[in-house]
Amino acid sequence: MDAESTEMGLVHLLRAVTVEFDLLGAEFAARHGLHPTDVRALIHLLDAARSGTRATPGWLGAQLRLNSAGTTALVDRLERLGLVRRSKDVADRRRVLLKVEEKATVLGETFFGPVIGEVVRAAEGFEEAELATVRRFLTAVLESTARAR
Repeated sequence: MDAESTEMGLVHLLRAVTVEFDLLGAEFAARHGLHPTDVRALIHLLDAARSGTRATPGWLGAQLRLNSAGTTALVDRLERLGLVRRSKDVADRRRVLLKVEEKATVLGETFFGPVIGEVVRAAEGFEEAELATVRRFLTAVLESTARAR
């Protein structure tokens, strides 16, 4: 295989992984009466919690590229379903923070846990240096995709 074929092969593999994850997310959404945007919102909120980001409705709307009305409808829907909670920011009582409820975490772990376990087991078959290379590659792909978007 020449270099271009190898690189394009990686692009095609990434696309295939993306499609599989999208299909998995769509199935999760359908089983729980959610819209795909609801699932993306939950993922962003979980990532924010993991990174220590204070997630506000404005921040979430920016992540999802939703206007204020769309974001409000989304948060209202997730709150009504018991998946997200609004609370006042103790540092600034004018600010509303969003937090994923335990119910959403349990639903996600129940559904996605098996595939996450399989991915972790697959990663365990690689040397640390190989994983570092994969991490560096995926980070570069993520950054280049974000720039293009």
